[in-house]
Amino acid sequence: MTRRVNGDATGTPDVAEARVAAKPAIRRFHQARWDEKLIFELDSPGERGVLVPAAHPEVAAAAGDPAGRLPAALLRRTPPGLPEIGQQRVLRHYLRLSQENLGADLNIDVGQGTCTMKYSPKVNDAFARDSRIAHLHPAQDESTAQGVLEIIYRLERLLAEISGMDRVSLQPAGGSAAIWANVSMIRACLAARGESETRDEVITTSFSHPSNAACAKTAGFRVITLPPDADGYPDIEALRAAVGPRTAALLITNPEDTGIYNPRIDEFVRLVHDAGGLCSYDQANANGLLGITRARDAGFDLCHFNLHKTFSTPHMCGGPAAGASAVTAELAPYLPRPTVEFDGTRYRLDDDRPESIGKIRPFYGVVPNLVRAYAWIMALGADGLREVAETAVLNNNYLVHKVLGIRGVSLPYAEGRPRLEQARYSWRQLNEETGVHTGDLGLRMADFGTHYWTSHHPYVVPEPMTLEPTESYSRADLDEYAAILAEVAREAYDDPDTVRTSPHRAPVHRNREGSLDDPNAWAVTWRAYRRKVLGETSGDGT
Repeated sequence: MTRRVNGDATGTPDVAEARVAAKPAIRRFHQARWDEKLIFELDSPGERGVLVPAAHPEVAAAAGDPAGRLPAALLRRTPPGLPEIGQQRVLRHYLRLSQENLGADLNIDVGQGTCTMKYSPKVNDAFARDSRIAHLHPAQDESTAQGVLEIIYRLERLLAEISGMDRVSLQPAGGSAAIWANVSMIRACLAARGESETRDEVITTSFSHPSNAACAKTAGFRVITLPPDADGYPDIEALRAAVGPRTAALLITNPEDTGIYNPRIDEFVRLVHDAGGLCSYDQANANGLLGITRARDAGFDLCHFNLHKTFSTPHMCGGPAAGASAVTAELAPYLPRPTVEFDGTRYRLDDDRPESIGKIRPFYGVVPNLVRAYAWIMALGADGLREVAETAVLNNNYLVHKVLGIRGVSLPYAEGRPRLEQARYSWRQLNEETGVHTGDLGLRMADFGTHYWTSHHPYVVPEPMTLEPTESYSRADLDEYAAILAEVAREAYDDPDTVRTSPHRAPVHRNREGSLDDPNAWAVTWRAYRRKVLGETSGDGT
């Protein structure tokens, strides 16, 4: 209905008054801020949410003493220090926290950078919550889990086709776990060749994901990092100088986190192969490549995908997400065990794999997310996957055009050349002219109901900002996001203190970054916090 305030003689309402009140060009936003305590701080001894009934005497007698059958080293000396809190207060606590969150279902999440945040169809959540999935137990007999084993088997074959590889493992619980699986398989292959002592160097690049270098280092390899050349591509001359008889492998992301695709990637692979090394393709940024090119097409021996990025499954707060390791037939014997096999009649888990690197995680993958990824691929089909990539690239280059019209921002490297599915910008000019840093701008974005990520450290691109719109966002979404970004940049020039002291309308706060490099200040559990920050030295704070 409309409210008529002014009108002509016929009673027709004035157009300006007939519509709902006009909204501002940039939407107003103010997020709930509850200053909610940690649930441990809400502890009230004696409160209970649910009283668990005692076991029936006959059941208890039959069960005996389960704890008595465990080794003494696995038994707690004291009960777990769980908070005692009533059901209503638990509900209130978590609902308040939910009101302080942002996410892909609430805001335009293109600022999550290399995390590839996209819309996850809700029908896929329904599949994952189906009782036939949700009630599965990882230790139940495989004869009773034929349906989910079939989904895993089929998903592996789909990813093999998408990557061009021969076999896939879905056991890794995320991208970094998949990189670790690949590094472990490289190490096992070298050992089988008798080269594990001589080939001890892994080559990666400045803009490849840091997990590649971290996993290689953890596995005992020496890491050589190639710098970018003047155009932002990995320096091929630096690669020629680095490869040799000690080269174990190349671990490379392409496109890198700058969004620049390396057109000489097959030459990189050939140089490493000629030196006797293996090549592993980090395809965390595959959202612009689906149906267009494959890891095997460039000659890679291994690759990995992040199902919680490219294939639209949730990140799950950093884990459990889902990863996929894919390999050629030569490396298939080293895949994590068990593998899922099919004999034409039934699916089974094959744990009899003497050359396997073993388990990357307990049981077999993060099943709810594997179901989501399978449903997403099957709904799109081959043509749909290619359309995902094409739309993601189109969206990104449209956003590049919009962002480069904002004062103070630039796009280093490969000037004038298109990016693929993301881009790493620089606020260097704005910083030099205003003193405002990229981190300040990102926090001020929270006052408009969105945000952005800067980049991995160290900041090779000065004052970085990494945006990745994916295929999920409309032109209107991208226009709105660019308008918010332009407004925050304008504020940096006209009222820099507002930006430096932000956020003002969001629950997030500024980290004391000095403590991030001090392990003595890290407290990732309540018990560690009580010990390190509160100084407790006895009781359950020890």
